[in-house]
Amino acid sequence: MHVLDLAAIDPERRDLVGGKAAGLAALIRLGERVPDGFCVTTEAHHGGSVPRAEVLAAYDRLGGGPVAVRSSATAEDLPDASFAGQQDTYLAVTGAENLIKAIRACWDSLHTDRAIAYREAAGIAHDTVRMAVVVQRMVDAEVAGVLFTANPLTGSRAEFVIDAAPGPGTAVVDGTKAADHYVLDGTEPERHGCLTPARLTELREVGERLGHRLGAPQDVEWAYDRDGTLWLLQSRPITTLFPAPPESGKPGPRLYVEFGHVQGMLQPATPMGVWALTSMLAGMLASFGLTVEIVDIGGRLYGDLTDAMRDPSTRRRLVKLMAVDFGPRAQAVVEHLLDDPRFAPARGPRRRRGSAALTMGPKAAAGILRALARPAAARERVFGEIERLRRRPVGDPSTTAELLDLVEDTTRSGADLDAIVWPVVSGLLVSAALPPLLKGIASEDEVRTVLGGMPYNVTIEMDLALWRVAVRAAPHREILLHTPPAELAKAQLAGELPDFGLTEFLDTYGIRAAAEVDVGVPRWSEDPTPVFAMLANYLRVTDPEQAPDRRFERAAARAETMSAELARRARRERPLRGRLAGFFLRRARELSGLREAGKFAGLYSLRDRRRRLLTIGARLQADGLLDRADDVMFLTMPELRMVVERGDDPRETVAERRSEYARELPRRTVPVALLSDGTDVETLLPAPPSDGRTLTGMGAASGRVSGRARVVRDPAGASIEPGEILVAPTTDPGWTPLFLTAGGLVSETGAVMAHGPTVAREYGIPAVICVPGATERIRTGQMISVDGAAGTVTLTPEVARPSS
Repeated sequence: MHVLDLAAIDPERRDLVGGKAAGLAALIRLGERVPDGFCVTTEAHHGGSVPRAEVLAAYDRLGGGPVAVRSSATAEDLPDASFAGQQDTYLAVTGAENLIKAIRACWDSLHTDRAIAYREAAGIAHDTVRMAVVVQRMVDAEVAGVLFTANPLTGSRAEFVIDAAPGPGTAVVDGTKAADHYVLDGTEPERHGCLTPARLTELREVGERLGHRLGAPQDVEWAYDRDGTLWLLQSRPITTLFPAPPESGKPGPRLYVEFGHVQGMLQPATPMGVWALTSMLAGMLASFGLTVEIVDIGGRLYGDLTDAMRDPSTRRRLVKLMAVDFGPRAQAVVEHLLDDPRFAPARGPRRRRGSAALTMGPKAAAGILRALARPAAARERVFGEIERLRRRPVGDPSTTAELLDLVEDTTRSGADLDAIVWPVVSGLLVSAALPPLLKGIASEDEVRTVLGGMPYNVTIEMDLALWRVAVRAAPHREILLHTPPAELAKAQLAGELPDFGLTEFLDTYGIRAAAEVDVGVPRWSEDPTPVFAMLANYLRVTDPEQAPDRRFERAAARAETMSAELARRARRERPLRGRLAGFFLRRARELSGLREAGKFAGLYSLRDRRRRLLTIGARLQADGLLDRADDVMFLTMPELRMVVERGDDPRETVAERRSEYARELPRRTVPVALLSDGTDVETLLPAPPSDGRTLTGMGAASGRVSGRARVVRDPAGASIEPGEILVAPTTDPGWTPLFLTAGGLVSETGAVMAHGPTVAREYGIPAVICVPGATERIRTGQMISVDGAAGTVTLTPEVARPSS
């Protein structure tokens, strides 16, 4: 089967006709107007020679004359990879010999440098791709262009975007000619450019029809011929859009703020991870007096803050909440929307605080005062509880149904929460109190210095423990540096490596991982590959003064010196406030390091829940209901219960979820806030001025440093040379061992009090967070300068990228 008429193609046979031909066939079946044509199939390409007789017979059926010859690869026009312009198109081809040459040229374009690079970037194996070719009657275009059925820049599904120019659409698609630009928002379009209001209306109607019938926003190529007839030349999914929020069923626009970047987690959560995190986040927000619906969008958790925005009693508190707990990006979004009339305060009865909030007040006050009065005893309670959780024997019931009940019961953490929560909250409060208390006495940079080198931080202690392992592993340096981390991990789990302290380290910290708040993510104890990559980084440190323990000691010494200086300065300038400032400075050094302890303690119950889920998965695998034990992580809890209780076969659902997860995993940017129509709210904010060399974010750890950048998107297997500046999309505790050898930190997300910036301060390395597009604008090996006080990153002029 070497040549097929477009009207005879089954749209599901992408393997035979490629993405473009399959898309055109789908349009024909929907009754849309598509130029007549045929497809030279992938079977012909696989055979290696153009089926001349069949091609020329099909060309004759078209009536000869000029045709468009276009590539249609099997990896083209995919939902997550458009391959736009990566393979060749030839227009106005006339005559048999020219047609045969154009088909061969399309085949050859499968192997151009740009097509190969695109496939590699998209993670598509070269040997899996085949090329078909579409041949269509040429449209004599009066005007042509591209229609997007959602705004590709803002993500808004309420706006259609059209680019158009006189003549064939290649000038628009290739970007070689200035196009007339239209944004259609549902209002009556105005006349300007090469399209009349009537044609704009017709294009919008076509776009609405295609988006609805094809089930996703579309990127449509179109042309009007000299008779004014509209032809559709292509329709494919818009690949760059972030998924839109689900329908809420509530009136008016809704605001959704993303939670993952606070935890340093941009990758999607597994469905089971979403279930576990949803209850945790709802409880956290309730402690602030907020009732928030948690929504899964693209595997990330967003909170619907619309009601809080419209409630007069909470809307102003939201700005402060965003600043402290969600970071400057979320704060800017909320401040912007407070002036939006769509989120104006709603009139109505004032909401009363719930009884839980009223009873929590006295308990919180007592716990906080107790910790402030006796910080050493508070720390002893925290670490004693963590050690108890680590050593606690955990028994599991024998039946799968009972095991599932235990997993589903989120109230059984086994932890004495009061022993941990109030000392942690006390540390956070005294740290947050320092800037206003020292206003006019100390700069922000000086306050950040006080918060550096902080003792009693479990994440810092973990990183330094790994450094001690590296010191003990020095005799095995060559093996650890030159063996792939994955091979070392396999040998470690098999007990084949010498003992240099790693087993003890994993006994204590094996519950950790990057994106560790997701129960579906393997822990270091299951796969220590990232740990071996970090060990290799430590073993590259040869300067004793750059040893992580020495760097931490220097940061701690600077902090103690600055704390004493600020206390003296405060007493001299304002005696009464000075005494209070001195007390808070001491308590900050004694309690603020505990901020990581709450999350760390929670990882033990998460470990137990994960182990039980994998046990259930293994039993279902043995029963033939799952292919792998960890398939349970791609089911929701209600779905898993149906499998356990009724024997439902979930394998098709699991396969779809794994595919969705794999598509979302490479996504490099995640909107910090969305409107219900899919609009990325940050795209509505005015762009900050830029000289093309200076990237602006928020200073999170004081100091200045210049060095070569190391762009890292995944800490697993990452290599960073001593003194290099780590540039990352985000950071969580699983990233922090990289900080021990880094000269500085630049990240695209975060909050000043989030995990990554906190650890950066404690190591005394400058850090700038919330730098938009840092991992795209900065290249590995490029010289950059980081100013943690000013919140800027300066690129070297010779390789600086222009502002987008």
